[in-house]
Amino acid sequence: MLSPLAHPLRTWVLRAFPRGESGIDYDQPAGDPGLFPHDGAAWRIHADFAGMLSGGLCALMLQTLHPAALSGVWDHSNFRTDLVGRLRRTTHFVAGTSYASRAEAERLVARVRRIHDKVQGVTESGAPYSANDPALLTWVHVTEAFGFLQGYRRFAGPVPTDDADRYYDESRVVAEMLGARNVPRTEAGVDAYFESVRGELAFTHRSRAVLGVLATMSLPVPMPGLSRQVFLGAGATLLPDWALQMLGRGPRERLRDAAGARALALAAPLFRAGLTDGPAQHACRRMGLDPDWVRRGF
Repeated sequence: MLSPLAHPLRTWVLRAFPRGESGIDYDQPAGDPGLFPHDGAAWRIHADFAGMLSGGLCALMLQTLHPAALSGVWDHSNFRTDLVGRLRRTTHFVAGTSYASRAEAERLVARVRRIHDKVQGVTESGAPYSANDPALLTWVHVTEAFGFLQGYRRFAGPVPTDDADRYYDESRVVAEMLGARNVPRTEAGVDAYFESVRGELAFTHRSRAVLGVLATMSLPVPMPGLSRQVFLGAGATLLPDWALQMLGRGPRERLRDAAGARALALAAPLFRAGLTDGPAQHACRRMGLDPDWVRRGF
C-alpha cells in the first residue's frame, strides 16, 4: 500500500535535492565508518529525511535570532536569490560529514573553514563578527543538532535522554573540527546553553527579512507553496517556547504550523519507504551492514 504513495514523494525529494551534485563518495573505502560510529545515535537520527529537513528549518529560524550569525548570512550569502541552493549545500555538508569516509569528511570541513576565513564584518549594532569565532560556531552547531534531534523525535520516534546525550556528544566532533569550543555534550547541557545565550539574541528587521525570504522560497517541486508551508510549519513546531515568543508566532501561526506538522507526520513513513538508497544506506554497505541498520529505533 505504501509503494504507490512513496514513489511520488521520492520524486519530490530527488527534484528538491538531486543526487550526485555534491561529488561526495559514500562507497569507499570499505570498512571506514567516517566521523561517527556506525552503531551510534547520529547515524540513525541523520538518516530520517522528514526529521532532518524540518529540523534544519527549525535551526535556520533560530539562527535568525543571533546578530552575528544573521549578519554573516546578510553580508556574505546569496540567500535572497538562491536560498534553495544554500539549503542543498548545507544538506550535502551534513550528509557528507555524517556518512562519508573520514578523509572525505575532513575534506568537506577544510573547505568550509576556507569559506569561513572570508566571512567577517560588523553586526547591525557595529560589533565585529567572524565566522571563525568559536562561540558563533558553537551557536550554529547547537541550533542544528537541537533541530535534528527534535525533528527525529517528532517525525520518526522517541529518543531517550541517554541516547540524546550520546547524539550531542557524537555530533559535536564536526563543530569542534570547524573551530567551535565548549560545545554542550548532553541534552541538559544544551538546555543550559540556550538559557545562557538568550540575552545575546534579538529579533530585528533583518530577522524578519530573512524569514520573509524563507516563507516565500520556491522549491523546484510540484505544489511548491504547499510543500513549503508543510515543512516550514513542521520546523516551527520544533522551536523552544522562548524562540516562538521572540519570533512572534502567535495563536494563528501556531495553528498553521501544527497543521503542517500533522501533514508531515502522515508523510514521514512514506518518505522512509521511498528513500532507501541515500547516503546512509551507501555508508551501511561500505561497512558491510544491512542498509536497514540505520532505520532501527531507539
